Amino acid sequence: MAKYVGQNVKRKEDYRLLTGTGQFVADIKLAGMVEATFVRSTHAHAIIKSIDTSGAKAMEGVYAVITAEDIEGEVEPFTVFTEFTIPEALEKSIQPIIKTCPEYLLAKDRVFYMGQPIAIVVAEDRYTAEDVADLIKIEYEPLPVVTDPYQAIEEDTIIIHPDLGNNVQAHFQLSTGDCKEAFAKADHMIKARIKTPRVSGNPLETRGVLATYEPRHGEMQVWSSTQVPFMVRKYLSLLVGLIENNIRVIAPEVGGGFGPKCSVYPEEMLIPYLSMKLKKPVRWIEDRLEHLQSTRHSRDQVHDVEVAFSGDGTILGLKDRFLQDNGAFNSFALCCAYNSAAHLRGIFKILNYEILGQVVLTNKTPNVPYRGAGRPEVVFVMDRIIDMIAEKLQMDPVEVMIKNMIQPEEMPYDQNMYYRDGAELIYDSGDYPAGLKKALEIVGYEEFRKQQAEMKQQGKYIGIGISSYIEGTGIGPHEGAMVRLDSTGHIIAHVGSSPHGQSHETTLSQICADEFNVNPEQVTVKAGDTGLLQYGTGTFASRGAVTAGSAVQIASERLREKLLAIAGEMLEVAPADLEMNDGKVYHRELPERFVTLKEIALAARPGPRSKVPKGMEPGAEVSHYFVPPTVTFSSGFHIALVEVDKSTGFVDILRYIVVHDCGKVLNPMIVDGQIQGGVAQGIGGALYEEIVYNESGQLLTGTYMDYLLPTSMEIPVVEMGHQESLSKRNPMGIKGVGEGGAISPPAAIANAVIDAMRPLTICINDLPISPYRLRQLILEAEKNEDKLVV
Repeated sequence: MAKYVGQNVKRKEDYRLLTGTGQFVADIKLAGMVEATFVRSTHAHAIIKSIDTSGAKAMEGVYAVITAEDIEGEVEPFTVFTEFTIPEALEKSIQPIIKTCPEYLLAKDRVFYMGQPIAIVVAEDRYTAEDVADLIKIEYEPLPVVTDPYQAIEEDTIIIHPDLGNNVQAHFQLSTGDCKEAFAKADHMIKARIKTPRVSGNPLETRGVLATYEPRHGEMQVWSSTQVPFMVRKYLSLLVGLIENNIRVIAPEVGGGFGPKCSVYPEEMLIPYLSMKLKKPVRWIEDRLEHLQSTRHSRDQVHDVEVAFSGDGTILGLKDRFLQDNGAFNSFALCCAYNSAAHLRGIFKILNYEILGQVVLTNKTPNVPYRGAGRPEVVFVMDRIIDMIAEKLQMDPVEVMIKNMIQPEEMPYDQNMYYRDGAELIYDSGDYPAGLKKALEIVGYEEFRKQQAEMKQQGKYIGIGISSYIEGTGIGPHEGAMVRLDSTGHIIAHVGSSPHGQSHETTLSQICADEFNVNPEQVTVKAGDTGLLQYGTGTFASRGAVTAGSAVQIASERLREKLLAIAGEMLEVAPADLEMNDGKVYHRELPERFVTLKEIALAARPGPRSKVPKGMEPGAEVSHYFVPPTVTFSSGFHIALVEVDKSTGFVDILRYIVVHDCGKVLNPMIVDGQIQGGVAQGIGGALYEEIVYNESGQLLTGTYMDYLLPTSMEIPVVEMGHQESLSKRNPMGIKGVGEGGAISPPAAIANAVIDAMRPLTICINDLPISPYRLRQLILEAEKNEDKLVV
């Protein structure tokens, strides 16, 4: 029976972070270290006619000034991250078109987006490097710019990468059922264009890289604020030509990642390269202006959706055609775009389904996955559809949801398509009606409806909005763990995942502690270091608990069996007669006969004093790589209660409720924290955040004066409820939780605002819901109402 899993164990990580003793990349200083800065394009699209670095090179304190010409033939460009390519089964099913567009790490002959790196200056300190960078003279010949994805797909438009033939870098379509028949027999049909804007990840810590090279053995050590140290190691080997096992990449404390840090960046290749060339430690720390301009963006989808439904609210068919504006490059194939296709139907039983997706290139910063990765976009689409159906039929949205929900007795539920990992998309478990019921009980739905009518009579506009979602979590290909009993009797666990706020040290030690019947304080978890294991994947896509947690559990279980076997040799009894508890192994019926874990660790060593059973390898450690059969499906419901100031368009969130099913809850406090943080980001996407470019491709939201983020004053304390529908796809029944909080807030809040303004009819199919936009919608609706009266 679990003693620690499922309990609110205090986070091990908090003490050093709260006392300022954590170590981020910017805190690390090495002897002889020099610092780098990047010169970035001021144009969105231009030919580079010349680069004059002579003035910069002549300055005192400068170690290097590097352009594309200097690294040609020594550092290869990015093409595609093979970790995100399409599996064979999925490729056969959807037959996508995916074009490769190489991205040079420093712009070579032309630039494709504002902020693209062109040159690097390495100097004795950051201040000198910044001053010297201003001396580099770049002559540009501006080219036509495309920032609108619909303009990008027109026949006579400028082609950003001429080798591709057009600006559609990737394309796919799939269908299941018979949409033609479904639409023919439908009582009603709704068409809508629904848009989710481009946003930025904005972690507390920006990106940073520090590298040092040891020429004697050709060894490179890199510290990077990354979610994927093993990917960084791999591409350093491939692009810079280093022996992979001579590279050690460490992600120290990482102050948030949220997806943008699961990309591998030019800086992570170039800073180690410069360290090798200069034979000095080289460090680069991104400033916030660079982050907003050059760190990969996300979202930016436009959906043209059609839904067919009957008079009682039953959805008969769903068709969607969408564009994803991916900026100037795409190394992630169909990652976010296909995620959207796989999750659009959500918890609803929609048998007839067609979708066509296009990944379009424009002169903007490239896009990558960001917390939710294609799911918030389509949850916004689906839940707006539910609300529009309810509006059309004068039904309560809850009735429409219940009418179309997949029922628990239908689990496992086959969606008749493939998931992104190439496995059949089959929901493993969940009770969606029970989840909705629980959320409605927490909010007091019937009572709120009565209160709402009273408040509107008093001139107050309050509303309620509901959103639901499913999320494929714990994607492969694998995650590893090595669990070892130290000679002191302490247990050490090494994992391949790389935390950036997920509490690996706490939750994984709880799993380990339960297997050995010790306190979690007797377990140390180490992660974020390619020196710990041969293979690792990383922390993204709500996969840490599912994959790393399962690897730790299985490795711990196997090590426990091995330790019991060694103890059996020591005590001359059968291992089946032994129990392990509180650092000791003892005879079940004779507890005075025992050996300590420390003694077992010594007996596990090879040599004449070894007590390892015949045929068993010496050593007190076990490694395991967990390979999930496919993803597990988390689900949840969000309910937002809002008040709208009709005269200004400001939205105040009165209450926010989340009921979430992440399978086995490892640590409720940490799960709640993940959800609270995700909701905060989701509120940002709903009400505040939007990356905006002008027609010339110039970034208009490059500072926090223009790119708005919610503060603690705008984020309510989330009221939470948990379900535990265990998955059969891993030994503990775990599902992921990291992204769930961020997926549903835009839909829930938009529906709540619309509900607050009734009987005035407004339609919110575009985010964010800024006061100006909402005020304009209100004025337009009032004009339409006046026309009807006339």
